Amino acid sequence: MVCASLQEGSRPDESDSDAMKKNQKCNTQNGERNIMSNPLFDLSGKVAIVTGASRGLGQYLGRALAKAGANLVITSRKMADLSAFRKEIEQLGRKALPLSLDVRDHDSILKMADDAMAHYGKIDILVNNAGCNVRKPAVEVTWDDWNLILDTNLRGTFFVAQAVAVRAMIPAKYGRIINIGSVTCVAGYAGLGPYCASRGGVKQLTMSLADDWGVHGITVNCLAPGWFKTAQNKVLYENEEWVKYLCDRIPLKRPGKPNDLDGAVVFLASDASEYITGQTLLVDGGISTGATRATVAKK
Repeated sequence: MVCASLQEGSRPDESDSDAMKKNQKCNTQNGERNIMSNPLFDLSGKVAIVTGASRGLGQYLGRALAKAGANLVITSRKMADLSAFRKEIEQLGRKALPLSLDVRDHDSILKMADDAMAHYGKIDILVNNAGCNVRKPAVEVTWDDWNLILDTNLRGTFFVAQAVAVRAMIPAKYGRIINIGSVTCVAGYAGLGPYCASRGGVKQLTMSLADDWGVHGITVNCLAPGWFKTAQNKVLYENEEWVKYLCDRIPLKRPGKPNDLDGAVVFLASDASEYITGQTLLVDGGISTGATRATVAKK
């Protein structure tokens, strides 16, 4: 259900305060904040592909889009890994088509895009989320480490976007592409050389594709999360000293929580962002500010 906006939902004899209270009640139905209270954010009838949806951020993002009304295509290298998430999305009243996808395999990318179009007949939204990482000091990074990360995070992002744009978005003269980056789009961290290179590349690629495909009514933006606990980095969060160090560097003093990304991904997928393209939206609690003390604490 999409709640009406304040202006549309107000009666002529209703005060602003009364109308706002009614809207707030609508926004909290079933005990949950409704991010679709404004029709600009309504994704009803839209079809969204979310790659890398077997766990972590991919599921956070897919869940937010489904709650906003979108039907999904969810992908993973292993179909079995999508079973539980598919059921969850269907319990929300949305459709979820699971498809196999290896973003390092061009034929796999083309087949996924063809199968998605054959099933739904259109693709409105693409969330390019599939990614990987290898944590090593720079002197220990191997040729294969580099290729694995860059082929997955950067080359895969490009060719998935290309396949979807050619088959669906360019012919429709409409599309929302959201490339998932990271705070490493704008910051470097020791031990993450290839990963930082790949995410910096995603930021630049986003700007290039925005310029290339804007004429077709396609917006291309980069959503760059900060430090969120995922399967890739959970070992770090098991170290209390490291977590304290991290939180000290984040102005909001905590790592990201799953629903911290909801508003951002729905915004970039919706008509609310129709005049925004080529941008990188950092959802990072402010760590990208530098978060370095420039004063000495008083004792």
